[in-house]
Amino acid sequence: MMRSLLQFERGGVRGVAALDGAGKACRLNNTTSTRELALDALSAGIGMRELAQQRASEAIDLTAVTLLCPVDHADPAHLLVSGTGLTHLGSAEGRDKMHRAAASGETLTDSMRMFLMGMEGGKPDAGAIGVQPEWFYKGDGDILVAPGAPLTAPGFAEDGSEEPEIAGVYLIDAAGNPVRLGFVLGNEFSDHIVERTNYLWLAHSKLRQAALGPELLLGDLPASISGTSRILRDGKLLWEKAFLSGETNMSHSIANLEHHHFKNAHFRRAGDVHVHFFGTATLSFSDGVTTQHGDVFEIEADAFRLPVRNPLVREAACAPVEVRVL
Repeated sequence: MMRSLLQFERGGVRGVAALDGAGKACRLNNTTSTRELALDALSAGIGMRELAQQRASEAIDLTAVTLLCPVDHADPAHLLVSGTGLTHLGSAEGRDKMHRAAASGETLTDSMRMFLMGMEGGKPDAGAIGVQPEWFYKGDGDILVAPGAPLTAPGFAEDGSEEPEIAGVYLIDAAGNPVRLGFVLGNEFSDHIVERTNYLWLAHSKLRQAALGPELLLGDLPASISGTSRILRDGKLLWEKAFLSGETNMSHSIANLEHHHFKNAHFRRAGDVHVHFFGTATLSFSDGVTTQHGDVFEIEADAFRLPVRNPLVREAACAPVEVRVL
């Protein structure tokens, strides 16, 4: 059975491959993007997995091609990258370390209050609407970094650290309805020093690149996912920690996170693609790690065969941006 989809380039020509449970990849005929496959599946009234099976062709060696992000859009402005925080069991602990008021150990931070709201109302009964999560915007399709490509910390950034997360991938159909294409493993990447300075700067800390693994996992997300996040420096292990995801390990249901994103009508524009990160509870920053230029982030999870692996690059400090009057 087709387990996941990958986008690739070979000799300047794009293509899509399907990966089965044994790790065997085969090229799909007449398909140059996962978005194209999704549109064709919608038109035919069938699922992506079924259409991929119909188009499966010769076996392909993934080491002989360049792997791309598993989803994109010909016009990057029509791909929105966003996410939610404080959605995983234990996620408040790391955030609370950054935001806790030193004056009183009994005072709940806003982060802890939001986490507890999710614990109490983040998994409503079917047909009901639960409490809304924290939400943030990251950017458009231009911020997505392909497998193996550098993750760049901007010149104004005070930190560039990993966030191992699962993200949902969606296409808005012709009638303005969101359709989930699958799930990706990603590194949401953030500036935790800025966020720690003042939690109202959370939005600022998120406005930077994010890396996606090569696989678009089809079908439902496993209830529990086990993974490992690590940082390599000069080829040696600097930090490593296990992480958990999937609804069993979350304070919100995925359906609740999806509702509170797509309830906004301007996120339901026909033809647009959305990559929506679901959050994490595991950060090297919470363990006192300071990343540096040349470090390599590596994230793997049991639901995906291929890891997310990207080196960190730091841009030079930026000069003030001047705005001219027209």
